[in-house]
Amino acid sequence: MKILVTGAAGFIGMHVCERLLARGDDVVGLDDLNGYYDVGLKEARLARLTPRGNFRFVRIDVADARATAELFAAERFERVVHLAAQAGVRYSLVNPHAYVSANLAGFMNILEGCRHAKVGHLVYASSSSVYGGNARMPFSEHDNVDHPVSLYAATKKANELMAHAYSHLFGMPTTGLRFFTVYGPWGRPDMALFLFTKAILEGRPIDVFNDGKMRRDFTFIDDIVEGVIRVLDRPAEPDPAFDPMRPDPARSDAPYRVFNIGNDEPVELMAYIETLEAALGKTARKNFLPMQDGDVPATSADTSDLRRATGFAPRTPVREGVRRFVDWYRDYYKIPKTG
Repeated sequence: MKILVTGAAGFIGMHVCERLLARGDDVVGLDDLNGYYDVGLKEARLARLTPRGNFRFVRIDVADARATAELFAAERFERVVHLAAQAGVRYSLVNPHAYVSANLAGFMNILEGCRHAKVGHLVYASSSSVYGGNARMPFSEHDNVDHPVSLYAATKKANELMAHAYSHLFGMPTTGLRFFTVYGPWGRPDMALFLFTKAILEGRPIDVFNDGKMRRDFTFIDDIVEGVIRVLDRPAEPDPAFDPMRPDPARSDAPYRVFNIGNDEPVELMAYIETLEAALGKTARKNFLPMQDGDVPATSADTSDLRRATGFAPRTPVREGVRRFVDWYRDYYKIPKTG
């Protein structure tokens, strides 16, 4: 298939592209290489993809309506994996307009491109952050998610609503994937594992929010990619049992679905740090801080719907995933094991 992957220079995007290329798909990777974090890392990710004959990179900002429309008009995409977005909960507190541009206007442009090109399936990144103020665990796609606690979460919820409108109006198959705390090799420098590893190796203290009592459903990148690919190959279909008198947020009488992708085994932040310390062979100096605005104390994914629909559930243990990240980090930054 010919597939567009937006955010191709990003953490998840690069891994998804690699998997699609390995199985023989033709991939067009889109990214704007913005400066939210180290552009050199993004370029290094792209360098892993560009030698492939069935990969082509285009530098476009999805918020650029004309450029995005021209790309869709020039290509004949059969599927789209939309991962480009302004990421980060905390950054949304200081630069909210970046989220409106990338996550709302940008998503609108992707929906329009898919509509006019009659793309067979749009799979897009949502987030566990949409559960916001929900206290019932584990988080289920069938629960109400009308109480976001950050603008980032609100934009991801909006994406799901926008996708449903297009599925309903134009019969366009769309599937949203609520990712739960993704980590692994080639990860984002603004994520906890990356920040902790860098600080510990440099002998600096790490900031531990909520006094380390946070619980997260840390999900390894390989599991995320497997879920994305399996969902991509199964275009959303209308649910014949959908009841408009008792509407289910995860389903519709339109070709629309939403799935959680999480590890299904939440880990307390302090235990996660201890696992990292063991992998590094160094003990962290910890600076305990209160909860930050926009954060939630715990996440936990109910992945039963994903398992029923695709036969897959993430299974990589945190110990193995953290070790593989540390091995990559040392190799990428040329840090010997004695460092």
